[in-house]
Amino acid sequence: MNTDLIKYITFFSLFIVCININGKIMLDENDKLVSPLPKPYDGLVYSVDDLKSFIVSTVKSNKQPIIIFGANWCPDCRIFSGTMDIPKIKSYIDDHFAILYIDVKRYEINMQLMEEFGIPSAEGIPRVLVFDKRMNLINNSNTTEWRTARERSSQEIFDFFQNMTTN
Repeated sequence: MNTDLIKYITFFSLFIVCININGKIMLDENDKLVSPLPKPYDGLVYSVDDLKSFIVSTVKSNKQPIIIFGANWCPDCRIFSGTMDIPKIKSYIDDHFAILYIDVKRYEINMQLMEEFGIPSAEGIPRVLVFDKRMNLINNSNTTEWRTARERSSQEIFDFFQNMTTN
């Protein structure tokens, strides 16, 4: 009987390891988007120096900078931001990242700032820029990925942040 118990424990342990082999944190039924959705964009106009200061100070605090271009009228921006406020996701983000929300209003302000990072200034938000701790933009080929955040699950958005985490 002891042998059977050892086999069972070994099998169960292996099963648990296989479930979480990718090391990602999984959301459960308690991790839900809540209403009202946040409105994180404040209408401020930023300079290139403001962005550089944010990036430098974030890296000095041993976190990765994230800059999100968007607007409060945009449902995808608000869903993306609301998903980031789910407690399990927020805790992860707070541990690894600092976020700067850049308001573009109706594509009237701050649009030229995207070009500072080699990204064409174009409509379609949110535009999410993730930097590593060496201040390099690490997702410059997919900054438009979240323009359809409303069609994505909270887990997909969380996985994005987990995939962008660097050491």
